[in-house]
Amino acid sequence: MRGLKLPKFAPILFVALWSTGFVGAKYGLPYADPFIFLSVRVFIAAMILFLIAAVSKAPIAIGRSAIARSSLIGLFLHACYLGGVFFAISKGLPAGVAAVVTSLQPVLVSLLAVKVLGEQLRARQILGLMLGLLGVVSVLGPSFETDIPISGVIGILVALVGSTTATLLQKRIGAEVPLLAGTAYQYLASGLVLAIAAIATGGTHIQWSGKFILAFVWLIAVLSVGAILLLLWLLNTGSAASVSSLLYLVPPATAIEAFFLFGEKVNTQGFLGIGITALGVWLVISN
Repeated sequence: MRGLKLPKFAPILFVALWSTGFVGAKYGLPYADPFIFLSVRVFIAAMILFLIAAVSKAPIAIGRSAIARSSLIGLFLHACYLGGVFFAISKGLPAGVAAVVTSLQPVLVSLLAVKVLGEQLRARQILGLMLGLLGVVSVLGPSFETDIPISGVIGILVALVGSTTATLLQKRIGAEVPLLAGTAYQYLASGLVLAIAAIATGGTHIQWSGKFILAFVWLIAVLSVGAILLLLWLLNTGSAASVSSLLYLVPPATAIEAFFLFGEKVNTQGFLGIGITALGVWLVISN
């Protein structure tokens, strides 16, 4: 880590980590129902974060107001967003379609941030947002040729609303909450809601196979601890629009990972889309 400039490296690291979420879901969902999968995952992640906070002597008792704010953000970010994505994929929605729908989030966040957070968008940022969306659609266009289940569509729309709302809430009411403890309380609140959803839907099955355990450990360590903390740190130190635009890079990165891991092809249109997406994000986040 010596000599590493984390503020400049962090966006690339975030995209690399966050993009593996769909891969982990594809590996793990055949062995577990979506809500119980996520509930156990976030409860364990909460315990890990509390342990890290205790060892590093970071604050754990953060007050009722901070806990309430963290819980609200967590319900949208983890219960709605992650729950919606996992539910949609479990119902047969292609991961590519799920990725492109949730990639509408930067546009929604940027438009709402102007009014809700008072952020200003320059012309080049607006152009970048449009290019980013065009690039994502180009990469994942072939996925739309498949039949899309209604339940999956509902689930992914819930995910889109959840991630958009959570991003705005984190900028508006979450920036002053200690990062480790605040994220842990996010997980506790969302884990409880996801557990109730699992019981209510009768989806409490987990098959602890070797492949599932590997996916489970990866999703906890890399996504629920590493990527989430990095996302919240980026939101606390940057604008909602610029951070959200990074999510445009996630579907192309996932497409590349799927090519190497699952043999899913990326055609010429896909590579062109990846380039357009990268240009769009650069326009949004560059000074």
